[in-house]
Amino acid sequence: MTDTAEQGGEQSAQERLRERRAAAFLGAERVLARAGFRGTLRERLAWLQEAAPEVYDLDEPGDMYGNRIVEALEDRVAALLGTEAAAFFPTGTMAQQIALRCWAGRTGNPTVALHALAHPEVHERSALSEVAGLRPVRLTGEPRLPTAEEVRDFEEPFGTLMLELPLRDAGFVLPSWEELTEVVEAARERDAVVHFDGARLWESTVHFERPLDEIAGLADSVYVSFYKSLDGFGGAALAGPRTLVEEAKTWRHRYGGMIFQQFPTVLSALVGLERELPRLPQYVSHARVVAAALREGFAEAGVPWARVFPEEPHTHEFQVWLPYDPDVLAEAAVRQAEQTRTLLFGVPWDRGGPGLGITEVTVRADGLAWTADDVKAAVVDFVARVREVAGEAVETVEAIETVGK
Repeated sequence: MTDTAEQGGEQSAQERLRERRAAAFLGAERVLARAGFRGTLRERLAWLQEAAPEVYDLDEPGDMYGNRIVEALEDRVAALLGTEAAAFFPTGTMAQQIALRCWAGRTGNPTVALHALAHPEVHERSALSEVAGLRPVRLTGEPRLPTAEEVRDFEEPFGTLMLELPLRDAGFVLPSWEELTEVVEAARERDAVVHFDGARLWESTVHFERPLDEIAGLADSVYVSFYKSLDGFGGAALAGPRTLVEEAKTWRHRYGGMIFQQFPTVLSALVGLERELPRLPQYVSHARVVAAALREGFAEAGVPWARVFPEEPHTHEFQVWLPYDPDVLAEAAVRQAEQTRTLLFGVPWDRGGPGLGITEVTVRADGLAWTADDVKAAVVDFVARVREVAGEAVETVEAIETVGK
């Protein structure tokens, strides 16, 4: 078999697994999180039709190029975050590029200091440099936010410090409030402005024990997402001083973000602020119950090594690390859902190293029904299937080696 054929076969296997995972999710009776985007189009439209009258007068005219209902959402976000103004954007990538290039123009320095695992560095195909003409520099690659010392002692000037709160790819981690305050102060000492990548800032209030406006008030500007935690259709907002926001709107037009009508997405964002935002603290609290039960469950199941990170989640999302090949873990997770209608791990498993699989766990409304005993029972069942799949993989390898001889 050629390399190309092997790659095609592997791709097909991965595609089949994705299809099975999607079908298993739809058929599962028990999940820890049932995000709306996984539903059918009919379900999403029905949800919006049912919820929209709660948040906006549907007899009002629709929006055109960012007015009316879009402005209502912008005002709501500015009030929640305690900023002078906010601007709606179709994507967070666009919002942050524009925010950072606006700050670069004001500071005269295109260098942006950020974490090596920050979203622009990992998920945006070098957009800051390729599109916005900025120069990102990495303060650290450690699985935590940069420290005040790292900011203060960085070897070259930078105009903007960007902090992702929470830092998703490090395990949805947050610093302590004292650490965050010190980092911001260190940036100010260097005459740098501070921008928060707050895609998931909404759920940080529990960890910081501070309201949203106090958290956002530390930064010069803040970006927030409407779908990552609030279950909207998409969209983002940039909040900050009115002069910055007005300049950002000009760039929004230049970037192609002045969409003719956006009311479905904006309505879903307003629904998220009304329904999901107040529930996020409850999700965070229960995520800590789930995390503890997962640790206990893996120990009871005799897994030689397992890690939940952070040990006490900072938000309602966290990582799980297990000493098995991610392909084995993925197959076991799908089988559990197919055979028991319980989906414990619904997110793909990534390779963290040889024989190490890493996944993310999110706890939302559906997860609140799970007791600690429910979680532990599901873990024991999952581990049994992991061992089953691993055993099958060994038998397959042995059979191939026997044929080869």
